[in-house]
Amino acid sequence: MKTYIRRREKNNKLVVFYGGWGTDENVFTQLCTNDFDFILFYNYSADEALLLPETKTYDSITLIGWSLGVWAAEYLSPKTGIKPDLTIAVNGTPIPADNHYGIPLNIFEGTLNNITETNMEKFYLRMFGDRKNYLRNSDRIPHRSLKSLHDELRWLYNRIMEQKEPGFRWDFAVTSEIDRVFPSNNLNSYWEKEKGTKHIVLPYPHYIFHQWLSFADFIDFVKGYDDKS
Repeated sequence: MKTYIRRREKNNKLVVFYGGWGTDENVFTQLCTNDFDFILFYNYSADEALLLPETKTYDSITLIGWSLGVWAAEYLSPKTGIKPDLTIAVNGTPIPADNHYGIPLNIFEGTLNNITETNMEKFYLRMFGDRKNYLRNSDRIPHRSLKSLHDELRWLYNRIMEQKEPGFRWDFAVTSEIDRVFPSNNLNSYWEKEKGTKHIVLPYPHYIFHQWLSFADFIDFVKGYDDKS
């Protein structure tokens, strides 16, 4: 697993983010401001020691899992010792390779067995929704080798197949109506049965964060979301 950290001495807020498969810090750094510290976990198969900053007291810690990062947060966060005050799952479920609650198995396995430059471009296009949005966000496309992408997805697949029952507390789940990575119906089917999680549905693609200037703005939106709006 790789770790990316941004810290400022006087910050009293921390955002912990578990990225999806195939990402790197380039996808998310534009959403970081100097108002909060930021820890990103990604490339989960990378043979690197868990890296965390020195202990620091925060007034608030928000954990966000996005895409396969929802599963990764459940699997890996106990190892970090970080105890969040607020948790937000975005366009993912704790059962990410599943015909009813995640990515259908034939699609998941098909992606794993066909990682090429052409297919990765198609994947990132689906991630951003359409070609116009893909081109608009071209500076956020990850810089990853095909080998690292294959190694990571193989690692994720193997761990997901071994998983135990989900047991993480998610305060909010945000899902998209036009998700082309996780079927929207599967996302909704999972989160609608989780009565302890407030479910927010938005008219965006799989990658939704370009709709906000920073993670702080996204968190404020989620916390202040009104079902009647």
